[in-house]
Amino acid sequence: MKKFYNINNGWKFYLEKNDPVMVNIPHTWNNLDGQDGGNDYLRTLARYEKEIDCPSFDREKEDVYIEFDGVNSECDVYLNSQKVIRHEGGYSTFRANITDHLVEGKNFLKVNVDNRPNQRVYPQKADFTFYGGIYRDVRLIVVNKERFDLDHFGGRGLKVSARPIEGYKKADVRVSCYLNTNRGDVRIIVSDMEGKEVFCQNAGRSLNEAHLECCIHEVELWDGIERPYLYNAKAQLVIDGEVADEVETRFGVRDFHYHPKTGFYLNGRSYALHGVSRHQDRKGLGNAITDEMHKEDMDLICEMGANTIRLAHYQHSQTFYDLCDERGMIVWAEIPYISEHMLEGRANTISQMKELIVQNYNHPSIVCWGISNEITISTKDKADMLDNHRQLNDLCHEMDNTRFTTLACYAMCGPFNKVAHITDTVSWNLYLGWYVPGLFLNDIWMRFFHMVYPDRSLGYSEYGCEGMPNLHSEHPRRGDHTEEYQAIYHEYMLRCFERNPFMWATHVWNMFDFAADARNQGGEPGMNHKGLVTFDRKVKKDSFYLYKAWWSNDPFVHITSKRFKDRTSGKIKIKVYSNQNEVTLFKNGNKIATKHGQHVFEFTTTLENECTFKAVSGSFSDEAVFRKVSRPNPDYKLKESGDNGANWTK
Repeated sequence: MKKFYNINNGWKFYLEKNDPVMVNIPHTWNNLDGQDGGNDYLRTLARYEKEIDCPSFDREKEDVYIEFDGVNSECDVYLNSQKVIRHEGGYSTFRANITDHLVEGKNFLKVNVDNRPNQRVYPQKADFTFYGGIYRDVRLIVVNKERFDLDHFGGRGLKVSARPIEGYKKADVRVSCYLNTNRGDVRIIVSDMEGKEVFCQNAGRSLNEAHLECCIHEVELWDGIERPYLYNAKAQLVIDGEVADEVETRFGVRDFHYHPKTGFYLNGRSYALHGVSRHQDRKGLGNAITDEMHKEDMDLICEMGANTIRLAHYQHSQTFYDLCDERGMIVWAEIPYISEHMLEGRANTISQMKELIVQNYNHPSIVCWGISNEITISTKDKADMLDNHRQLNDLCHEMDNTRFTTLACYAMCGPFNKVAHITDTVSWNLYLGWYVPGLFLNDIWMRFFHMVYPDRSLGYSEYGCEGMPNLHSEHPRRGDHTEEYQAIYHEYMLRCFERNPFMWATHVWNMFDFAADARNQGGEPGMNHKGLVTFDRKVKKDSFYLYKAWWSNDPFVHITSKRFKDRTSGKIKIKVYSNQNEVTLFKNGNKIATKHGQHVFEFTTTLENECTFKAVSGSFSDEAVFRKVSRPNPDYKLKESGDNGANWTK
């Protein structure tokens, strides 16, 4: 049976000519300079070293693997001065058999980690920081010499497909196992969410594979955020009556499809996909974050009422995919084939896609594989780029015929561009009303595409607007980076999507502010501030509550612009977001008015000196204090406009 040994702690870290320092994994050397602007964060070759004790194992019967959950971007791993593996790609799990390199007692482990620019490994050009380091867990695994396969693109040798049949009353389940031996029997045990055994049966063997097809009666569906029911499949390799190895995974029973005129369907019913995109980094930590932080991100997304997440622009942590399964999120998973097509990078797109699919096949939350993002920004050879896309699209269908493919097109990529018609569905990254004037252009663009391509499913993979919680205006306008304009922008977009219900999915850019060291906007260099929540997760911007008013069923009332305390006008407009149908406003304890409606409630009243306002709906309320001042508060205005975000593409 497998034994796992975490080796995260106590590494010597060597950065260029500096003296070594002691660090624990997860770790990145760009946690500060990758977030401070200037596009000058250190992209270099660094080194991690550690002495490890040889684990207790039987050399005649067992092997030892080393497993890395994420090292960015390339790395070479050495044990006792012998190279054991090279890996190219910063976001996936990889492992190596180190048995023959281990000696009794102390062993010397060295990992060279490289995030320097090159023309082979994606990503190289994008609007986010490429943090260098060993930023996810590292462990040793002791395993039987006869075992489930650990050497195929970071997978675990177990693949489960499940689909509902007979009016969603039963499920067809196919379990496939891949082994390094043709000896023994493979026993499959499926249990329900409470741990009760559903069935136990030996799979049919064929050389180094084993397959079992079975039926779950009275099946419980994985049914989105309302009921994300998960089963568990365990496979045991039994040799001479003993369990030599076992592997298990959770899975869900669901089906889905999309329609170009009516959107997405889950388990046979219309299920409009509205949600967010997410980057994985944190303030002061970069991408070296903990499981607790992943959970906090998911809690915030769920609080807002989203039902889908685009996990951009790379393979995310297995911890987060597991959370998506548990919370019922519909997931778009993608590789970092982004912004710039590199003639020498095709092999890397193929290997990263294989790793993404093999390592994540069993997650019921994932419904599609993303081929690329904004690839037409920089394309020197269009024919080669298109051929790369066709190869990836065919690869996805070959490896997984249960999911569809998609890609995200750049704003300047026209609807007739060939790249937009390779995958099963397509989405666009459009910031109409932010980078260009005219929120109304969103309606025009959607309807034009839908008219020209009525049989092509269209989505919005990115839309958003910079919003700083410290910047405010009574007359917000495009480009001012105020919290108020961000809210106005998203109010329009939510109504726009209601007017155009044919969209297969919409994903806000972004759930959280994130680091993009090339940017200089909003008075805080190195950041993209389109998040609905700040980089440190401490401030929920007003737009967060707007989406909560639209999407969440948990009752609440929220007064907007609370941070915009000082006002110069004798009249004030109080805007309230709520998912209740009636809101009453009080000023200094006196009732102003009651409004009926949905989502957004506006009141106009006078403002004298300092006033306390309270919005009430049933037992739910919120308070804010505003005061009339003679001069505008200069802290509310952006001092320098920056570059409007264009410089990262240069």
